[in-house]
Amino acid sequence: MAGRGSTRRWIRRALPADSSRGVARARASSNPAIQTTWIRGVCETNGIDIHYLRTGGAKYPVVLLHGLMGSGACWTPLARALEGEFDVVMPDARGHGGSSAPHHGYRYDDHASDVVGLIRGLELSRPVLLGHSMGGMTAAVVASRGAGVIRGLILVDPTFLSPERQREVRDSDVADQHRQALGLQKSDLVAQARARHPRRSPEIVELQAEARLKTRMGAFDVLTPPNPEYCDVVSAIDVPSLLVMGDSSPVVTLEMATELRRLNPRVRIEQVQDAGHGLPFQQPERLGEVVLSFLRQLA
Repeated sequence: MAGRGSTRRWIRRALPADSSRGVARARASSNPAIQTTWIRGVCETNGIDIHYLRTGGAKYPVVLLHGLMGSGACWTPLARALEGEFDVVMPDARGHGGSSAPHHGYRYDDHASDVVGLIRGLELSRPVLLGHSMGGMTAAVVASRGAGVIRGLILVDPTFLSPERQREVRDSDVADQHRQALGLQKSDLVAQARARHPRRSPEIVELQAEARLKTRMGAFDVLTPPNPEYCDVVSAIDVPSLLVMGDSSPVVTLEMATELRRLNPRVRIEQVQDAGHGLPFQQPERLGEVVLSFLRQLA
């Protein structure tokens, strides 16, 4: 299991040119959301492969971290809004998408070490790190380590849970539901999601269905308590930070956000109306506006 002091190998390797173009074309033909000009690559770190999408260009880098059962591609709508001004990197967390699925190592420290390895492996110069849900806690842990790795932080309804809430999530049937979902066809998942979330765009629904089918069961080990103590994590962050949550989020409430700002005055708060924990999928355009405003101030 990789930790802070572990020795890491960083190897950048682009997918073979013909293979990369073929994959991009295949994805584009079945899912127009993925831009054919975006780069697909693999970064080896901590003994595993981290697959990523990247918009590219000589622009300031921004790294987007998805939540449990997601993938880098699920950030496509936000990446499309940012790519004109920023080089957007969208990795798949271990156990998700095209990344490796080791037998163990799914705690937040492991995910955070993977992100640091990716940043160094791709030679990203102090990027801004943005994460949602599981990716939000991962981003916060990276930021709390300091060492000048990132320049700024955006947390979108991160999994800042009390110990009691952590146990509730662990003991829920979320993992069993996923095990059953893995036996379904993509069309079935899409139909179910459209029924549950009629206001979400077809693009986002399809991206999420694809991501779910590529999420391995080992990834759910991240739900095992204890999580890092989020108050300690936020207190240790020493970069400009933005905390974004929905007005109906069951995870990060306005009261919690206000307390976190008291602990760390560098944390700004933005609340998005008509959104819950699925804020990036419920209000993608509003999230894009909020994120762009913060990034432009940093850049």
